[in-house]
Amino acid sequence: MTKDMTMGSPMKLILGFSIPLLFGFMFQQFYSLVDTVIVGRFLGTDNLAAVGATGSVNFLIIGFCMGVCSGFSIPVAHKFGARDYEDLRKYVANCIWLSIGFAAALTVLTTSLARQILVWMRTPEDIIDRSCSYIWVIFLGIPVTFLYNMTSSVIRALGDSRTPVIFLVMSSFLNVGLDLFFIVTLHMGVQGAALATVISQGVSGVCCLLFMMKKFEILRIRREEWTPDGHRMRVLCGMGVPMGLQYSVTAIGSVILQSATNTLGSSAVAAVTASGRINGFLACPFDAMGSTMATYGGQNVGAKKLDRIGEGLKSCIMLGVGYAVIALLVSIFLGRPLASLFLDASESAIIDNARMLMIFNTACYTLLGLVNIIRFLIQGMGFPTFAILAGVFEMVARGLVGFALVPLLGFTGVALGNPLAWLFADLFLIPAYFHVRKTLGKQLADS
Repeated sequence: MTKDMTMGSPMKLILGFSIPLLFGFMFQQFYSLVDTVIVGRFLGTDNLAAVGATGSVNFLIIGFCMGVCSGFSIPVAHKFGARDYEDLRKYVANCIWLSIGFAAALTVLTTSLARQILVWMRTPEDIIDRSCSYIWVIFLGIPVTFLYNMTSSVIRALGDSRTPVIFLVMSSFLNVGLDLFFIVTLHMGVQGAALATVISQGVSGVCCLLFMMKKFEILRIRREEWTPDGHRMRVLCGMGVPMGLQYSVTAIGSVILQSATNTLGSSAVAAVTASGRINGFLACPFDAMGSTMATYGGQNVGAKKLDRIGEGLKSCIMLGVGYAVIALLVSIFLGRPLASLFLDASESAIIDNARMLMIFNTACYTLLGLVNIIRFLIQGMGFPTFAILAGVFEMVARGLVGFALVPLLGFTGVALGNPLAWLFADLFLIPAYFHVRKTLGKQLADS
């Protein structure tokens, strides 16, 4: 079930590892896509805007959870690459203890502050109650978010990118059925859409946990290995917290941009929501490439094979550039039909704005590809602090757009938010990668 990425063709390894991940990320987006389609079609534009208004704060918190879990898996990947399976199990045990603690604290904090956060974001009065109903349920599901992301990250760290996808596909179909049941049959509104997402992710998390316990011999943790260890927890937090903060710092910029968009009214929010769901789906290959490079970098650093890291980076960038062209063509020729999935055909102005956002974003997908590939590679190599700094650059860019360009240019300013954020991050990450390579080379030479 495990896969050693320290030997063989980097291109073949990256493709073989990333394709299952791609399907996994696509089905994760499928959760959001189905929610949005059903909400938009069955509940109307205002409810669609209500869900969309929570997007940036959702990313702020849930992104932190995902980043922390991804960071926790890096020492696991290092120990797997070094063939130190006893220490690997101890790290996994401490991952579990930390995940329980983080999940409990975040759930209490976010559910208590959910409405106040939406008020701070200047959510329109006509949708704020529904936005709060939706995001409160999502926050209540933070423990299952940790469960799925922690278990799937550990499984991927051992080279198995396929199994988490299988469980995610299964739960995606469950999500569709629950959406229809809660919204159409029980008339639960946007709260039903959130509940369907939480239950479905919980099912996939439990499946990953059971699989991890039963199928991986090297993960069968002995009683003495369950003891919480301060040193290992510090190492895990040193990797996980910066990666979580990277997501959150990036999301702060998105919150600023969302707040600026909210001032343009619920129609603008609905357009951003529709285009955001489609762009999230189109960006899945870059998410897969990023997660692949984190595991690839982690295993090869553990095996002390720095020469393979540069080869893998070049191969992944080639894949990213090729896909960026395809995504742009999809946005140009299929933008209106895709936006029409979420909105009634009579909402032509909103559909046009959604298509414009899609084109602006996909035209700059090469920049996004570099952000994901280089940032996750650096994290996998053991330098997560750089991820926070890259997130700061994204935050600054989106902040400038929110405070200056949106008031000046209106919806066109909103469309510039992501491309400028990706450009700012790349200006930092590219030289940071060469610094990390040089630093690791010296460390290995001295060891």
